[in-house]
Amino acid sequence: MYRKIFNLAILIAAVSLYITSCTQPAKQAEQTEEVKMSGNPVFEGWYADPEGIIFDDEYWIFPTYSAPYEEQIFMDAFSSPDLVNWTKHERIIDTSRVKWAEKAMWAPAVVENKGKYFLFFGANDIQSNEESGGIGVAVADQPEGPYTDHLGEPLIPAFHNGAQPIDQFVFKDQDGKHYLIYGGWGHCNIAQLNEDYTGFIPFEDGTTFKEITPDNYVEGPFMFIKDGKYYFMWSEGGWTGPDYSVAYAIADSPFGPFERVGKVLQQDAEIATGAGHHSIIHHPDTDEWYIVYHRRPLDRTDANHRITCIDRMYFDEDGMIKPIQITHEGVAQNPL
Repeated sequence: MYRKIFNLAILIAAVSLYITSCTQPAKQAEQTEEVKMSGNPVFEGWYADPEGIIFDDEYWIFPTYSAPYEEQIFMDAFSSPDLVNWTKHERIIDTSRVKWAEKAMWAPAVVENKGKYFLFFGANDIQSNEESGGIGVAVADQPEGPYTDHLGEPLIPAFHNGAQPIDQFVFKDQDGKHYLIYGGWGHCNIAQLNEDYTGFIPFEDGTTFKEITPDNYVEGPFMFIKDGKYYFMWSEGGWTGPDYSVAYAIADSPFGPFERVGKVLQQDAEIATGAGHHSIIHHPDTDEWYIVYHRRPLDRTDANHRITCIDRMYFDEDGMIKPIQITHEGVAQNPL
């Protein structure tokens, strides 16, 4: 009787040891598995002014091809399921499909509307109303294009309120209205787009372009809503220099008034210079926030040697944006 009990105890112990030996390596592997990081830059090549956005189950980045103006005659796009693995989509638009654009195709902003994708861009870097160019819009059936000219002419071909027609961003408000926020030369305008993006809807006072310029604004506007507040961000300094940076303000309306809070993104002498012209991606499920921006490697002095990077953006308990740390590591893999 005692021998049977003893033998049964040995058998139970042996089975338990076997199960432990089978599962322990898996647990150890699970504990030591490395987190995959995007690295910065997130993809190879000279790219700037990145527009980051989510379409369906993919992250997208639409940047400017960073080169001399005469070579900026096309745009590429990049897509990723997880922020780590990126696919390049070449020449989603070029000057052969936008006859009035000759050079300096800048700062794409892409939005989906009624099953179509609309790409807003600046072209020709006009210096006065006597020159041809400005902000255009193109359309495609899918995010990767190919995009074709929507109007056959610029949507905004002239200066309003002193704002050079560049650096456009499409903002969708909580009531479904779409606004174009844009401007260089230290001035920023907001205008309400009509339903098919062929023009604008005047405001109640009869004006079409309202200036919302905050202190120190230079270019590169971006806006988002968090907890009912409107966060307005922009670039300061000169894009060719190390002092390029990003600042922000908060208001109760997309029209402001926007009082500058301070800088949140700037160079790090140990990592890179000229960190600016950004966009924001908000993961809808995990409530993680990412800033997508360009910067210049420390060993580069050419103005067009800009790379696209991603880092995390955090808020404090009062909803203020914490200073952003630029990194070489980038962000962790995060599938949609």
